[in-house]
Amino acid sequence: MEIYSLEYKYIFLIFVKYKYYSMKKIIALAGSNSKNSINKQLAVYAANQVNGVEVIVLDLNNFELPLYGIDYEMENGIPENAQKFLDEIKSSDAIVLSLAEHNGAYSSVFKNLIDWMSRIDGKLWNNKPMLLMATSPGDRGGASVLEIAKVRFPHMGGNILADFSLPSFNQNFLEDKIVNSQLRSDFEEAIKKLEQAI
Repeated sequence: MEIYSLEYKYIFLIFVKYKYYSMKKIIALAGSNSKNSINKQLAVYAANQVNGVEVIVLDLNNFELPLYGIDYEMENGIPENAQKFLDEIKSSDAIVLSLAEHNGAYSSVFKNLIDWMSRIDGKLWNNKPMLLMATSPGDRGGASVLEIAKVRFPHMGGNILADFSLPSFNQNFLEDKIVNSQLRSDFEEAIKKLEQAI
């Protein structure tokens, strides 16, 4: 009986180890370097709604980069942080990205990041399944930057499976969840599309 018990425990440990190491990895990030980014809150929340995955949260503040310029690149090469961020994308199984909107477009820090990464690999999103989102305190929910990204990302290796805009964040995202029933339904449908792809 004890031998059986030991064998059972061994098989169970092997199963747990295999399950852990075979778990799909999703990276969650915001196109913002704000420490209180509502887009980061949304991205992390969304990634954690996907079942059976490991969520890796990337913070742009941990990947500081100089402002891109061809003269800088020629004199200093490509910064290590650009390669590190690209490596994170390549090693992932899916991407959950929520974009902050600054004057109708990407935030400067995010645009700078993709400019640097594109110098390494023009198809920087590497065809990873992506849930693309945006939110803002206003009633347009980052719609302008979302439309820009939906047009541009496919040319950069973006495999956008679903997109979602959350307007009026402070009214529609309360107690760590989307409270508007129609928006929640749209969000859950987007999550389902990502889940099915990975």
